[in-house]
Amino acid sequence: MSEYNYMADTITDYSELKEHSSNPESDRYIPSCMEMYIMSLQKSFCDELSAIEGRQFTVDRWNRPFDSKLGSPGGGGITCILQDGDVFEKAGVNISVVHGTMSKAAIEQMKSTGKELFGDSVPFTAMGISSVIHPINPFVPTVHFNYRYFEIPGEKKYWWFGGGTDLTPSYLNKEDAIHFHTTLKNACDEHDKEYYPKFKKWCDEYFYIKHRGEGRGLGGIFFDDLNYVPAEEALSFIKSCGNAVVPAYIPIVKKHKDDKYTDDEVQWRLLRRGRYVEFNLVLDRGTKFGLHTENVRIESVLMSLPLTARWEYMHEPGVRESELLEVLRKPVQWCTE
Repeated sequence: MSEYNYMADTITDYSELKEHSSNPESDRYIPSCMEMYIMSLQKSFCDELSAIEGRQFTVDRWNRPFDSKLGSPGGGGITCILQDGDVFEKAGVNISVVHGTMSKAAIEQMKSTGKELFGDSVPFTAMGISSVIHPINPFVPTVHFNYRYFEIPGEKKYWWFGGGTDLTPSYLNKEDAIHFHTTLKNACDEHDKEYYPKFKKWCDEYFYIKHRGEGRGLGGIFFDDLNYVPAEEALSFIKSCGNAVVPAYIPIVKKHKDDKYTDDEVQWRLLRRGRYVEFNLVLDRGTKFGLHTENVRIESVLMSLPLTARWEYMHEPGVRESELLEVLRKPVQWCTE
């Protein structure tokens, strides 16, 4: 435990963060505020999960190698992992604060999404929090959230926020889906009534496994390139979304963690995790960017993968399992207001 009540010491020197985060005129104001926020969100979410599991997270604070092109350290991260618990098979909550120069592969990956980047050596600063929780009980859904800030310095500085939160159950529970989506909608509505329907649709489209013809889960919200409002407003929205994770997810965990289940239901959970793996390794842009970044920490990039998964040839789902598949193939509007 650090003296600042985070899971570990900050990546950027704490006194520097305090100085810049208290001065809105500083060019490091937004990234400093963002770094302090994701540190606090990591701590609060880990505390909630630890209280349920009755165990503390293993904390791994790591440093990224020196960047010779920039002549500066490359930042680092804090990976918090809880594995083989009674409630959570694998729970990961990761912070990264990195800077350096993008590889050619990473530049091409970003250009493919419409970014105008020039040259073979593009400096960047990126920070964010990413978490994936894989529970043991088949009736407790997996949750994923990621909120990030990206900046490319220079005469014309580029910056944007992105992220989202989504739910991936093995079995359909409509009450849980409504609760989850309503909580996220309320967080969005605090800032703009158009955010939730826009970002919900974006989430359904992004987390779509094309080669399976189905969504990865029941969705939530997802957005990228949020830079069309003032940075302070964008950061405030990010905080509202991050603060909604605990009330959206933790009640669902507590509701179902002691539900009875069979081995057949465990096998179905493993098959659904296989779909999760397929999306993350084949389609997820964040995973691709991480794998294309020089000196990347692979363990943290692949933190999202479950401990166990299954691929069964031509599996025929049962009635309850088919209920979920029907929704995954045709997204539902869970919030009617």
